[in-house]
Amino acid sequence: MSMINYKHLHYFWVVAKEGGIARASERLHLTPQTISGQLSLLEENLGEALFNRVGRNLELTEIGRLTLSYADEIFTLGGELEEMVRTLPSGRPLVFKVGVADAVPKSIAYRLLAPALELPDPVRIVCKENNIDTLLTQLALHKIDLVIADSPIPQAVNVRGFNHQLGECGVSFFAVPELAQTLSGNFPHNLNGVPLLLPGELTVAHRRLLDWFNKLKIHPRIVGEFDDSALMKTFGQAGTGVFVAPTPIAAEVEKQYGVVTIGQTDEVLEQFYAISVERKISHPAVVAITETAREWLFRAAPQLVEQKSDRK
Repeated sequence: MSMINYKHLHYFWVVAKEGGIARASERLHLTPQTISGQLSLLEENLGEALFNRVGRNLELTEIGRLTLSYADEIFTLGGELEEMVRTLPSGRPLVFKVGVADAVPKSIAYRLLAPALELPDPVRIVCKENNIDTLLTQLALHKIDLVIADSPIPQAVNVRGFNHQLGECGVSFFAVPELAQTLSGNFPHNLNGVPLLLPGELTVAHRRLLDWFNKLKIHPRIVGEFDDSALMKTFGQAGTGVFVAPTPIAAEVEKQYGVVTIGQTDEVLEQFYAISVERKISHPAVVAITETAREWLFRAAPQLVEQKSDRK
């Protein structure tokens, strides 16, 4: 048997991760025919079938599952090698590629990432914002070094990684002065019937807020839901409704959007995580982020909590 073509192995790895050739072709920007042909060459080289066709779907064979486990290790090590080379002193800025989930408030993201710019060696941050599923896929493919998110890796996402909890905090409620003056009664019951802007339904904060309202038998009038926290604040700035943000950035929100705080609670918690493919954080920028987060991040955990996701 000749030496394995690692480009073919990478195509196989992406097909297995994406669940099919069509999605892999989109990810790799190659035609399905090209990928199918490369897979056939890999199977011919190995002398074993890696997939069984079940209808229109592909299922890994026993050899395919074994090959995938080796491919995981190979490309994880390749990513670590790439990171190691980037961190070597060379007179050039260390490139730090980070994905920020769109549900994470921009002020929180800035305060988390700013310590990376204060390292003794220069750092150039490449920041990407997207939904958590897309960012985790990019993390698994080593296109980014870290994901900042408001939740651990979702159960439904087929990515192996480590959740490093940074801390948690309560939330505050904001409104433009004109709307705030119309509220009557004590907080939070003065939110009953009031127009409310919520984080998107797929966010953890959305569910926790609704549970809290139900528990207190408070029924605000939901007029908008937003995956992007900055867009939610912009609607709030226009007087569309009351909106929420993490309490530690309340002063910044008031100043930036011309709103006032009408109340806050620690019964609804926002949590923030750094998600990596490494168990032990070694990237200097990530170390700076996690250490600083524990110092200021609200009700920060006494020590960094690491949780592994074993999904493959």
